[in-house]
Amino acid sequence: MAATPLEALILEQAAEAVIYADRQGVIERWNAAATAMFGFSAAEAIGHRLDLMIPEHLRKAHWRGFDAAMANGKTRLGGRPTLTRGLHKSGQKLYVEMSFALVLDDAGLALGSVAVARDVTERVERERAAAAAAP
Repeated sequence: MAATPLEALILEQAAEAVIYADRQGVIERWNAAATAMFGFSAAEAIGHRLDLMIPEHLRKAHWRGFDAAMANGKTRLGGRPTLTRGLHKSGQKLYVEMSFALVLDDAGLALGSVAVARDVTERVERERAAAAAAP
């Protein structure tokens, strides 16, 4: 399903990272904000599995949840944002606030998943430093 010119512009210019992966977790959409956040160009990310942006220690849990969502047709968090870790191309781990939604066909079957993410590393580190400094 190709995006119309307006849809493509909206996706590309959104302030948050927008990533779409098919049922197998292969990236099909990757906008400029995803490139800025994770360091991979769209050409480097598209066609690869989501593992490229997931720290290794979180991959097993991620795929368990992803596969369950594909099978059940719903996400555990129901679209609510969650704080997780992401992996930059450089190997640096990020704190990322993400929300997930399934993309369903007309029959209600999951075609894939879209994630919207923002880098909250600075905020989390500031909050942790403030908590550590508190009496």
